[in-house]
Amino acid sequence: MAQPPRPPVCSGLMNSPAQPPVTVTFAGSGDAFGSGGRYQACIHIRSQDHPPFLLDCGATSLSALKARDLDPGEIAAVFISHLHGDHFGGLPFLILDGQFTRRTSPLTVAGPPGTAARLHQAMEVSFPGSSKVTRRFPLDVVELTPGSTTAVAGIEVTSREVNHPSGAPPLALRLTIGDKIIAYTGDAARPRCGGQCCGGLRSRPVAAGPAALGCRP
Repeated sequence: MAQPPRPPVCSGLMNSPAQPPVTVTFAGSGDAFGSGGRYQACIHIRSQDHPPFLLDCGATSLSALKARDLDPGEIAAVFISHLHGDHFGGLPFLILDGQFTRRTSPLTVAGPPGTAARLHQAMEVSFPGSSKVTRRFPLDVVELTPGSTTAVAGIEVTSREVNHPSGAPPLALRLTIGDKIIAYTGDAARPRCGGQCCGGLRSRPVAAGPAALGCRP
């Protein structure tokens, strides 16, 4: 039987002579309703200096990663922009996949205030009892204070509150990887900070729709 065609995927390299390249793969860039057959928000980022991490993890993310032969067990951190299901609803599946594949490396989830409680609720609704099991790998949840800068899994992240009601402060994220900067607005086209969270970065959107991701090469 012929396999169904894969949704389109976009990857790109951010290169400079001084640092190794950073690879950005849009495993999912669709909306909440699967328009065009695309997977929900799931941006996979890899560099030679850090284990892979995700920007957002929508409900379809585990399937999106496996469809692109991206190993979920390698992901060291997930940065969540806001707590809508198409941006964080894939976390229970990612965590349980790690449990059943005998993952041992730590996984960190970083998101807005309230992420820990909402993740607990999502896991219990999806798989009752799953939030209380003993895992082979450490799971750490870091709640990002809007306006602050902190290090998560060796990556410097600055967050600013944006306008996108989701039951908790939605965030625009600015991540520094060596001499590379990635700015991500989630579902908000422009942060309230007027771009200050990007350090004045003139970012170029590289995804269609309301979400924008910009990068400085």
